Amino acid sequence: MRFETMNHKRVTLFAGHYGSGKTNIAVNFALRLREGGSRVTLADLDIVNPYFRTKDSEAELTQAGVKLIVSRFAGSNVDLPAIPSDVAGIFDNRESLAILDIGGDDRGALALGRYRERILEENDFEMLLVVNRFRPLTRDGKDTLSVMREIETAAGVPFTAIVNNSNLGEDTTPEHVLGSLSYAEELSKATGLPVKFTSIKRSLYPALEGKIPNLFAMDLQHKII
Repeated sequence: MRFETMNHKRVTLFAGHYGSGKTNIAVNFALRLREGGSRVTLADLDIVNPYFRTKDSEAELTQAGVKLIVSRFAGSNVDLPAIPSDVAGIFDNRESLAILDIGGDDRGALALGRYRERILEENDFEMLLVVNRFRPLTRDGKDTLSVMREIETAAGVPFTAIVNNSNLGEDTTPEHVLGSLSYAEELSKATGLPVKFTSIKRSLYPALEGKIPNLFAMDLQHKII
């Protein structure tokens, strides 16, 4: 299934363990939706000050016509757990598709709690668990399931599907991705959640096309110093 034919909800939330790659996916996901002609807003709710931020892709997002909502302290040396007030507007104006980048683990997911009732009331959302089997604390299904439950409890919003983003950054090979499929399938069976897509860096697409269903090719973010 191609990205263009996938069923997308109005609100898509990306959450996962630290270093899972959810921010990179959120940026690429927003850009792809925008390419399809939709009005798109990307909100950064990651208050745990990770290395990569959506703000690192601000120029590209703005040029593409994606509205970016991010803390005014993002990208600075000021570490304040501030959530932009504009986030509430996502739920007031339902004419735009919304992508939310949620903070790592349960601490970051707490920021989503204040919008839980509005998300559940509208009931037009996807909560996607981004997983990377090459991260230290999510190497197997059991540990990943534990992280998932902690995030769900903190956020108060249930996960609806899984995104397999198993990678080693620029060093990722087709074999690494193919070897992660059993891990994603194990997690899917344990949770009852489908694997919505497997995300890969764009250069790997020719080698993996036709071998993995629902491939999502994307460009890797570069940190702005």
